[in-house]
Amino acid sequence: MIKTVFFGTPDIGLKTLEYLFNSDKIEVQAVVTQPDKPAGRGHKIQMSPIKKFALEHNIPVFQPKSIRKEPEIQEELKKLEPDFFVTFAFGQILSQEVLDIPKYETINLHASLLPKYRGANPIQRAIINGDKETGICTMITELGLDCGDICQKLTIPISETMNCEELWEEIAKKSPEMVEATLIGLKNKTLTPIKQCEDGLCMANKLTKEECLIDWSKSNFDIHNLVRGICRCPSAYFIFNDKIIKVIESKPIEGKAPEGSVAAFGKEGVDIGCGEGLLRLLKVKPEGKGEMLAKDWYNGVKK
Repeated sequence: MIKTVFFGTPDIGLKTLEYLFNSDKIEVQAVVTQPDKPAGRGHKIQMSPIKKFALEHNIPVFQPKSIRKEPEIQEELKKLEPDFFVTFAFGQILSQEVLDIPKYETINLHASLLPKYRGANPIQRAIINGDKETGICTMITELGLDCGDICQKLTIPISETMNCEELWEEIAKKSPEMVEATLIGLKNKTLTPIKQCEDGLCMANKLTKEECLIDWSKSNFDIHNLVRGICRCPSAYFIFNDKIIKVIESKPIEGKAPEGSVAAFGKEGVDIGCGEGLLRLLKVKPEGKGEMLAKDWYNGVKK
């Protein structure tokens, strides 16, 4: 059995943790996840999906505020004598002292085809930029940002309608077997990591609120890519009557109208003028309300 400690927080890593836990080749010794945080409208303290799974399956859980600064947790992990650490959207940067704990390596799963989109938001950036494909990599974790040697890669196509939630789910679904194969291959020395080249290197920096504000001077396709790239996390938005209107679903169509103006509306949606073409709003979330069809929102606010 390959002794492994799993580091992760959001539900994108849940299928991988479950797969490793049920594998007859892997022993999940412990889980390391972010501290419980307030979430939802009531701001109630909630545990991460990774912690919830671990507790349900009697897996020991560690929740450091910053694992680099908590030597007592590092000592507890050393006592486990793990072969590998596996990180998947953990949310903290590991120090060299932490990376040196496992017998073999710390393996990270990154949601892009490295070296493209190193950084915090590779899933969103790929869609925002209109890419036709992205992928996942397993890599050796080093102190630099997503710069370690590549173990395995898998390409994932991005359709013109796929949003970030759908790509997130596709990545979550395709990751488990790759992680297991990487661990087995490294331990058995049947897999040789390859040094990352610098060709195609670009960063996937964390999204800012300013980037999420729709600029109607851009083309309808660029705005549509923004909408699907950050759908519900946190969503592209515009201001109407001093209210924030989040756009959940859209469609670029032909036509011409002044930028940011309503060109037409009907049962199919609300058409807005862009720098090039029109953007049809299909579903929106007005400030203080739930998601609704764009036509229903506009019927309620038009004068």
